[in-house]
Amino acid sequence: MKVTVVGAGAVGASCAEYIAMKNFASEVVLVDIKEGFAEGKAMDLMQTASLNGFDTKITGATNDYAPTAGSDVAVITSGIPRKPGMTREELIGINAGIVKDVTSKLLANSPNVIIIVVSNPMDTMTYLVHKTSGLPKNRIIGMGGALDSARFKYRLSEALECPASDVEGMVIGGHSDTGMVPLIHKAVRNSVPVSEFLSADRMQQVVEDTKVGGATLTKLLGTSAWYAPGAAVSSLVHAIACDQKKMFPCSALLEGEFGLNDLCIGVPCVLGKDGLERIVEIELNDDEKAKLAASAEGVKKTNGLLDSAL
Repeated sequence: MKVTVVGAGAVGASCAEYIAMKNFASEVVLVDIKEGFAEGKAMDLMQTASLNGFDTKITGATNDYAPTAGSDVAVITSGIPRKPGMTREELIGINAGIVKDVTSKLLANSPNVIIIVVSNPMDTMTYLVHKTSGLPKNRIIGMGGALDSARFKYRLSEALECPASDVEGMVIGGHSDTGMVPLIHKAVRNSVPVSEFLSADRMQQVVEDTKVGGATLTKLLGTSAWYAPGAAVSSLVHAIACDQKKMFPCSALLEGEFGLNDLCIGVPCVLGKDGLERIVEIELNDDEKAKLAASAEGVKKTNGLLDSAL
């Protein structure tokens, strides 16, 4: 199993580290446009191999996709953050150009690769890859929901004062503060609904804290988070590499599922050796349906800014 991670920044490097430490991949290739950056990150990570007990080979390359040839899975983290004075349309235009270029280079060297998109705005960049790559829908996956759900479970465990391993919960919808739909009424602690333990007000607080999870960390850190995003990506790669048939909420191309069409948005997906193997249409109550529909409208509005890139 060979994995390529494009973008050797904090998220990409954390992703490579977690993949290596899980020891299921034979090789991880880091690619970055900054001279020597990916090579340095790869060397630093390889110097932890004897300490952390992994055998995965990690290499780096500067803007050279030849070393990525034959990759089974590729993760795209490339893109720039929004800068002061930059419009949303300008940001999307720049990142769309980057993601299109990276996708083209990946496919030129690994025509059978499964692509996981992390670049923001994630749902829109996932949609862009669908519209421009010609790949079947099972080979393009957006990461967001897996991360949002991990943050949801953290907030639930905090409220319940229990280990995170006791908790199950899922976030669907768009990967944004306004688009997330934490399914609080389906969340459980060891199969018992969390409503048995928490008041309605506390449950709503968990939902609101989850929706601003990324923004909260950015405010505290002064930059975007990287540990949890890297761990979320590595879990998706692991599920594909080891054909685990695990279910994660991922940004997937919808073609009638949940009554939605022609957009990528977070929904429950089963991941295995063929990538996105199944979309699971879970039952939603009226409130959840309305929130998912509103989230979809927001994603479609952002997708509209892609016109020049399509």
